Amino acid sequence: MELEGKRIAVLAEDDYQELELWYPVLRMREAGAQVSIVGPKAGTYKSKMGYPVTADTGIDQVSAGDFDAVIIPGGYAPDRMRRHPKMVDFVREMHRQGKVVAAICHAGWVPASAGILRGKTATSFFSIKDDMVNAGANWVDREVVVDGNLITSRKPDDLPAFCREIINALAGVRAGA
Repeated sequence: MELEGKRIAVLAEDDYQELELWYPVLRMREAGAQVSIVGPKAGTYKSKMGYPVTADTGIDQVSAGDFDAVIIPGGYAPDRMRRHPKMVDFVREMHRQGKVVAAICHAGWVPASAGILRGKTATSFFSIKDDMVNAGANWVDREVVVDGNLITSRKPDDLPAFCREIINALAGVRAGA
C-alpha cells in the first residue's frame, strides 16, 4: 500500500476516455490512495462511449490543499474541463504547490490552459502537439515523461508507465526507477 494516506483528485467531464479515467482510479486505489472523482459539479458524467462516472464532488467544494495529486484523463473531456475556470485554476494551483499534475492523451489541453507547460518537457496525443508546443512545452514522443511534478503520457497503451510514474512520484521514488 505504497500510497496509504495520499489523496488524489481525478477530474471528470463528459466525453472522457474510459481507460484513461478508470485505469488510474482503480490502480491508485489498489495502491492505497484515497481517490476522489471531481467534476464541474457533483453528478454523473458520460464517457465517449456512454459509460458513466459519478463525481463525488464539484470543483467548487475542493482546493489544491486537499490533495497530493491531480490526474486528468483524456478523450474530449479536457476540452470541456478547460471551459470551467475553476478547474483550470485548480490544476494551476496544484502545480504551484509542487503537487503531482498528471495528464494523458488530450488532457494536455488543461495544463496548457493553466499556463504551466512553459519550459517543461511533456508529451501528449500527437494531434495536440502544436497546442503543447504553443503553450511552451518541449514536446517529445515517449510513453511517459516526468518533468518535476508534471507527468504526461500519450495514449491508453501508455497507462502502465503513466500510473507507475504517478505512484513513484507520490511514494518519493526517483523518476524512471
